[in-house]
Order: sequence, then structure tokens, then C-alpha cells
Amino acid sequence: MAASPALITSLFLFISASDVCGSNVCTSRGVTTCKECLAVDPSCAWCSQEELGIKGSGVSRCDLKENLIKEGCNTAALEFPSSSVTIVQDDPLSDKASGTDDVTQVRPQKLHMELRSGASKRFTVTVRQVEDYPVDLYYLMDLSYSMENDLERLRTLGSELASTMRKTTSNLRMGFGAFVDKTTSPYMYMYSPEVIANPCYPIGTTCQAQFGFKNVLSLTDQVARFTEEVKKQTVSRNRDAPEGGLDAVMQAIVCKEKIGWRPDASHLLVLTTDAKTHTALDARFAGIVQPNDGQCYLDSNNLYNKSAVLDYPSLGLIMDKMTENNINLVFAVTSYVVPLYKEYSQLIPGSTVGLLSDDSGNVIQLIEEAYQKIRSKVVLELVGVPDELNLSFNATCLNGEVIPGLKSCSGLKIGDTVSFSVEAQLRACPQDKTRTFTIKPLGFKDSLEITVDFACGCDCEAKSVPNSPVCSSGNGTFECGVCQCHEGRMGPRCECSMEDYSPSEDNSCVPKGGSSACSGRGDCLCGQCSCHANDFGQVWGKYCECDDFNCLRFKGALCSDHGRCNCGFCQCDAGWTGDSCDCSTRTDTCMSSIGLLCSGRGNCECGVCQCTQPGAYGSTCEKCPTCPDSCTIKKECVECQHFKRGRYTTDDSCNRICKNEIRVVDELGESSSVMTALSRSHSPDCAFLKAVSSSRKCPEGPDILLVLLGVVGAILLLGLVGLLIWKLMVTIHDRREFAKFEEEKAKAKWDTANNPLYVGATSTFTNVAYRGN
Repeated sequence: MAASPALITSLFLFISASDVCGSNVCTSRGVTTCKECLAVDPSCAWCSQEELGIKGSGVSRCDLKENLIKEGCNTAALEFPSSSVTIVQDDPLSDKASGTDDVTQVRPQKLHMELRSGASKRFTVTVRQVEDYPVDLYYLMDLSYSMENDLERLRTLGSELASTMRKTTSNLRMGFGAFVDKTTSPYMYMYSPEVIANPCYPIGTTCQAQFGFKNVLSLTDQVARFTEEVKKQTVSRNRDAPEGGLDAVMQAIVCKEKIGWRPDASHLLVLTTDAKTHTALDARFAGIVQPNDGQCYLDSNNLYNKSAVLDYPSLGLIMDKMTENNINLVFAVTSYVVPLYKEYSQLIPGSTVGLLSDDSGNVIQLIEEAYQKIRSKVVLELVGVPDELNLSFNATCLNGEVIPGLKSCSGLKIGDTVSFSVEAQLRACPQDKTRTFTIKPLGFKDSLEITVDFACGCDCEAKSVPNSPVCSSGNGTFECGVCQCHEGRMGPRCECSMEDYSPSEDNSCVPKGGSSACSGRGDCLCGQCSCHANDFGQVWGKYCECDDFNCLRFKGALCSDHGRCNCGFCQCDAGWTGDSCDCSTRTDTCMSSIGLLCSGRGNCECGVCQCTQPGAYGSTCEKCPTCPDSCTIKKECVECQHFKRGRYTTDDSCNRICKNEIRVVDELGESSSVMTALSRSHSPDCAFLKAVSSSRKCPEGPDILLVLLGVVGAILLLGLVGLLIWKLMVTIHDRREFAKFEEEKAKAKWDTANNPLYVGATSTFTNVAYRGN
């Protein structure tokens, strides 16, 4: 079957573009302006020297820098902006926060970058969770009627909560807030004045009137006041099951002055409830259509005065305000609503969920665990990054292992330092020449501020001459060494009028090795190709050989929708690679719950774990019935870290798998002997440090001959004992059967009788006719 002309043309264009691009990407795009040239590739330069190419018509002004210099271009006429990174502020990281006014947890603090289109530069961000960092803890409680037992329990836990938190920081402030729901129908009982004043009136008890949110106690270091204010509180009662928790969360976040959030402190907001919460658009049931604007509306009595005016906030707005104010949100909820709030937590970075007991008896443990979880993880978030700028990350967490594509570290201890290598690449030029964005750890005050200057223009553009006599007596603008022709004019010096010329087969429009002018996708006018318009996209190039729609596809999407098509090749966005940009470079999707890439049992390829350990399976290779457990791995870590031997030493995986948790001692006590430690290592939750002596003293091996003789003797002995037991049991059984037979024989009674079937040998017959004498 003959190939279609369209297919042949497409193949010719692809091969032609590939050949040209492979030799020199700068000369293959057919660009005609300096700005277009700089956007082709970071290696391209433009020569604005007017005399360039007089000796040879084939010289391109857009070429590699070294090629232009060889062609006689003066360095002063070269347009070749370079990309650079300059550290503006680089204060050292702090070790401790106590007694220090200015605490630094992120380094550097300010960067200045200059990027040209397609170029990339790399820099490093270092983060440290300093010791004894101040903590602001605001306890936000649901005071609906079902939380009466929880309030009663909290009245006795204030001092204990403060004592527990002071184990992690010496600079603690605590506050208390309460919420119920919106003060309007259908969320509130309103059918009589008595019920409005006392919502518990219908059930024969007394409670306070319903309110939206109330700041009971601003953040203070006086723990006694916290306990005192909590004891004064009473529950209220609302009409429907969901509460107005998000209204309260929003006000607690944005009312910084009223609540008392300190700028140099960790902000911990704890929400306790046993019910679902209303979200955006729910207030329309009450006729409230004005969206929540994320502003503070606490009156002089510290009450939320827009409860019946503004809608509930959305999760997206909550997330934005948390990021803006560095808030860590803890959902302390009962088992009934844990699944719902876990879904919320997945949508709100910087939030965690804890299971609250029915009477809030475990709230102290819950808050402590949530705070430790927050402090054990560093997650970078991006604020204000331009769409044209792609950022890719490599994380260096514990043991110096570099994890590509990851912008978070977990399993950290307070005082640990981690670093992130960030590569910034400019995909396209934005309208603004300068933009500023921020990289900051989630929940941190400290951040890295980055200012980027986009080197997308050419200095020679400022010297352009409109209606220049060089361009055929004013038929164009002379800019950067070339004429930009007015509409209807074309040619190197705008000497041709398009009305006076018809398409021709000029050899100057036929590519080398080609057969048709302008690759069959344009007209040759005045020795130049004028490319046709195309419904699929843009066609360009000196010979109309380039377009933005003939690239590889994945699942029907051009460049997998993760890049842009440029002259037959996909230019992938940051975080994607491959011929069709279908392979993700992310590795956080391969990170297991124990903090190892693919659980240390495979490789992360295109964002998916490929398990290499025999028997391993699962999304992160976390399941492996035949693999050694985590405690057996610790034994291997002792071997490789201390004795420099073992399996992890031979395959160079010691630093990747083992952490610095081996404690070396000179002498071992009875309670921490090696044998005890190794025997306990088989427990499922092996959460202790292994103890190992500084000298490797292994016990002598057993005598193989004695073991062999002992095993053989044991087998023979067991066989003989088994045989004797069998003989004994058979003898006992036979004797019992014989005795039973004798007993039945003795009991038998025999009767004498003739056999009815017996016939005697002699028979006597009487002759009846005989009449004897």
C-alpha cells in the first residue's frame, strides 16, 4: 500500500528538523529578531553588527557565540546575556532560641537571580529546627451541648498541659477560644425569647446563649489564667449537627493582635470537636450569600460580629491564611468524624489529625504527639512563584543522602539540619522584567526571598531606528542589525513589496537535501519563505520546517501536557522528563512511611517504585513477607557502621539505610548485653537503641562432632523408646482382649438338643398289608 503524501511530508519535516536541530539549535529555528534568538536556547547569541554576512549570504545572526566571533562579529555587538545567582543576605543558622532575640532557621535569607529564557541556575536552602523555640498554643473548643463532658475534663488539665509543653520549650504561651455556630436560623433555636436566651430551656436545663466564636483568653504565659477562664465556661446548644468550626478557625488565624500571635514563635492552633463542620456555601440555607473575605471581625467583647453576615470560609481560604500567618492546625476530633477531618488534612498543608477520647482525657498526649510530628518534618512551600518559572528540588535529609525530586524531610529531631538543592529554570519570558517570590518551610516564620530579573530583551533594542533609510528608504525599523519590515514589505532590506511578487521556486527557499520550496508549508516570496497559517498551530523557520504540533504524544496529549512542542521536540516542564514528557522526576510518591525511598527495596522510576528485592510488593515496596524486619536491619547497621563489614558495606547502602542511632559503650551491663539486645530485636515494635561493645567479642562456635553424635544418638534413642512404647501398648491390648474372651466364655450356658436337620443312618418302615401269623 502506498504511503499518503501527508505522511511522507510529516516524515520529511521531522527528519529535516531533527538533522538541523542536531547540528545547531540556534540556526535551525529561522528566527529574525534578537529577542526570538535569545528565547531559542541559552547557548544562542545574536550579533547586531550591520556588516555581518556581507561576504557570505549564508551567515546567520543567531548562532553560537563562538561561531559568531569566527564570522567576524565584534564582542561589543554580541547579545549574550548570562544567568547568575547572587546571595544578598546570608546570616548563619541559630543553635538555640532561648535568650536570643533574632532566631534564624533558614539560610540564606535573600537571593538575587538573573535568568534568560531556557536557562537554569541552582542554589541551596538550609533549614534547621532550633532548640527551645517559643510556642504559642491556642486551644479552640467546641462548646455545643455534646461537649459538656469534654469541658469538665479540660477544667482539670490546664496545668498538666502547660507542664507537658514546657518539656519542649521554656517559652510557652497559651490561649483559649470557643465556638458553636452561626447565630441565625436554621442553625439556632429562635422560636421564643426564652429559647434564644437559654437554648437548653426545652430540655429543662440552663446553658449560655448561642454564639459564633469568642476569644475567651488571648495568648498568655500565665497558666493559672488559662485554667481559671476554662472553669468559667459553660456549654451552649445549637440546632443542627455540624458546627461552625471553620468560622472560628478563620478568626483565630487572622486576628493576630487580638489573639496575640508572636511573630517569632511556633503557632499551634488546636481545634477540638465531636461533630462535622460547615464549609463554604452552607450558609446559603440561612440566606447568607456574601463570601467570607478572610478578615478579622472581633468586636470589643472579643465576639465574632459577622457570624450572621458572612458565609463559612472555604478550605482553600483557610489554607492561604494559614500559610500567610504560619499556623499549624491540629484537628483533635472523636472517632466518628476522624475520616472526614483526615480528608480535610490532606487538603490543608500544615494540619494534622488526632483521635480524641470521648471525654478529652487524652488531649494532652494528643497535642504533644501532634507537636512532635510537626517538629519532626520540614516541608518547603512556594509563595508567589511566576508561572513561567519552574522549580525542581533535591532533598538532603539524614546521613547526607540526596533524594531527587523531594522538597520535604521527615523523621527529624529538634536541632537537625537539612538542605534542599533548588534548580530554577525559566520556560518563557513573563511580561514583568522583575518578580519576587518566597520559599519557606511550612509553619516557619523564616523564609528565603528570591528576586529574579528576566533577561529576555536585548540591549540593542533601545537603539532601534524607526523608518530607517537603511530599510529601503523607511520601509522598516532598523533594529539590532536587521530590518523589521512594515506590513506588506519583505526582504533583507524590505526591498520587496508582497503585492508585486508571486510565489516562485527560488532555490534560496529550498532546504538542503529537500525537494520542495518552504517544505511544502509556505510560499517563496522575494527569496524568503512566508509560512502558511495552520489550524493545528504555528509554523515557522527559514524553510517553514518547524511547528508546535508535531511532537510525541502520550495518551493522546501532546508532550503529555507536561511540556511544549518546539520544532518537533518536547521541551518538558520542571519535574518531567522523557521524549514525550511522560516521566515524573518526583520521588516523594516513592517515600515509604519509615522515611526510605521504596522502603529500601527498589528504585523510584518515573514517580513509581520498581521493587528489586525478591518478594517485595506494594506502592512503596513496603510489603515483603520474606524480607528481614526493621530490627534485623538494625543488626546489619551495627555491622556496617561500627565493624565496617556485612552486607550493607559490600553494596554501599550503609549510609542510605542506617541512621545515627547506634550507641557504642566500653562495657556492657547485664541489662544491656549484646545477646539481650539482639534477642529483643525480634519484637514487632523494636523502638530502642541497640547496645554494642566497642570490641567485637563473638562467642566460640559449637563442636560439630559432638553436635552430630548427639543428634544421631538422640534419633536412635527416640526410635528405641518409640518401639518399646508400641510393643507395650500392643501387649496390653492383647491381654485385655484375651481376658474379655475368657470372661464371655465363662458366662456362656449350653442346652442339650437334637439337630433338626440331622437324619439318622437307619430307617424303619412298617408294611401295613402284612398280617402276621
